[in-house]
Amino acid sequence: MNKVKITVLKTTLDRELAEEYGVQGLTACPMMQAGQIFYADYAKPEGFCDEAWKAIYQYVFALSHGMGDELFYYGDWIRKPGVAICSCNDGLRPVIFKLEATDEESVIDYEPITR
Repeated sequence: MNKVKITVLKTTLDRELAEEYGVQGLTACPMMQAGQIFYADYAKPEGFCDEAWKAIYQYVFALSHGMGDELFYYGDWIRKPGVAICSCNDGLRPVIFKLEATDEESVIDYEPITR
């Protein structure tokens, strides 16, 4: 299993939807900033938004387990192998992420189960 590089490409705000449905003064996501970089494999990186992780973890899992040389969805989505462009589920202010497979091996630190 290898690490996946997660880059925050941009934070957005749909002003039309925010005016109709959002609270007064709603802004783009305050948790993530364009340019932030995280590394992950099977677990959410420290400081990463819980809701964003729920939206992207399946792509992180696939890339960390060998999808690095392949295209997602039979090549009809992303043209670069080992890359996924994803967003969180916030419909008013989605954050856009770039996920990239790396050659850096994960270090799994866990206690073996003994009986």
